[in-house]
Amino acid sequence: MPELKTDSLFINMGPQHPSTHGVLRLGLTIEGERVVNVFPDVGFLHRGIEKLAESRTYIQTIPLTDRLDYVAGMSNNLAYVLAVEQLLDVEVPRRAEFIRVIAVEMSRLASHLVWLGSFANDLGAMTPLLYCFREREDILDALEILCGARMTFNYIRFGGVARDATPAFVEKTRKFLSTFDKRVDEYEELLTENAIFVNRTKGVGLLTREEAISYAVSGPVLRGSGVKWDLRRDAPYSVYPEMDFVIPTGETGDVFDRYAVRVMEMRQAARIIRQALDGLPEGDFTAKMPRVLKPRKGEAYSRIEAPKGELGFYVMSDGTASPYRVKIRAPSFINLAALPAMSKGALVADMVAVLGSMDIVLGEVDR
Repeated sequence: MPELKTDSLFINMGPQHPSTHGVLRLGLTIEGERVVNVFPDVGFLHRGIEKLAESRTYIQTIPLTDRLDYVAGMSNNLAYVLAVEQLLDVEVPRRAEFIRVIAVEMSRLASHLVWLGSFANDLGAMTPLLYCFREREDILDALEILCGARMTFNYIRFGGVARDATPAFVEKTRKFLSTFDKRVDEYEELLTENAIFVNRTKGVGLLTREEAISYAVSGPVLRGSGVKWDLRRDAPYSVYPEMDFVIPTGETGDVFDRYAVRVMEMRQAARIIRQALDGLPEGDFTAKMPRVLKPRKGEAYSRIEAPKGELGFYVMSDGTASPYRVKIRAPSFINLAALPAMSKGALVADMVAVLGSMDIVLGEVDR
C-alpha cells in the first residue's frame, strides 16, 4: 500500500480564540495533526505607551504602567519608579521599601492565581478557576484597603508609596496568609497528580536550558527549563536581600515544569510577605519630594523580577518635567519569541497548553 501523502496547511488560531487570552493571532503551519511552524502575530493592542510617556510628566506616566501587565500593576509601578529614582538620587525610607515588597509580592500572587485558574480552565478543569479567583478576591480586597484600587493601582511613587500601610491592611493580609498555603494544597490535589492534566502537560512544549538562554526568556519560563535565575537574588533591589526564600526550578522545561515552578513561587511569595510584615519598621512612608520633578540629565535602567519575568525600564532625561525617552523591556514579549521552538512537533491540541504555560499578557506584549 503506498504511503499516504500529506500537504502542509496554514491555519489561524486567534485573535478571537478564547485560549489566546487577548488579541493574539497565531499562524500555524500543520501537517496532519502536527505543528510544523508557528508565527505569533502581535500588535493588535498597541497603545503607544512608550511614546505617550514623552508627553506626560514623570508622575503622570505611573498610571500608564498599570496598563502593561494589568494583572500585576504593582510590579510595573515599581520597575518604572526605580529607574526614575536613579536620576533623582532619592533615598527611599525603609518603611516604604518593606511596603513596596509586600505590595509587589501580593501582586505576584494575584497574577499567578489568574494564570493558574485560566490555564487549568483551558485544559478542561473548571474547579481550579473558581478556587483561584476566590483567593484573588481576598488579595484585591487587601490591596484596596492599602491604596483604594483593585487593579490599576498607581500606588508606588518616587521616594516611597502614595499611602501608608494601615493596621487594617496588615490584619487583612495576615488573615489571608493564614489559610493560603492550604489553598495551594487544594490546587495541587486537583492538578499535580491528575492523570488527564499530567498527560496534557508532561513532555509537551519542551524548551531546553540552552534554548531558554539563547532566546533570553526569563521568569518561570526560564526557571522551568532549569536555570536558577531570579533578579530578587541575582541583581537584588529594595529589601529583598534581607528576605529568606527559595528559587524553584524545573528539570525538563516542559509545560508541567512551568506549572510546578509557578505553584512553588506562590508559596515563596507568601513566605516573603510574612517576613516583610514581621519586619515592617516604623517611620515615614515617603521621602520629601518637590512638587514638580525635573530629574538631572542622564539615563537610567532598572529591572525587577516581575511575575512574567524580567521587566526593565530605560528612562532618558533631558532635565525637563517629562521623560525624553522611555523604553520598556516587557518579559511577555521576549518570552513569546520562544513559542515556535516549544511548539514544533506538538499536536495542534497541545498549542493551548504550550501557549498557556507561557503566561503572557497582551497588554505588555503590544504596549
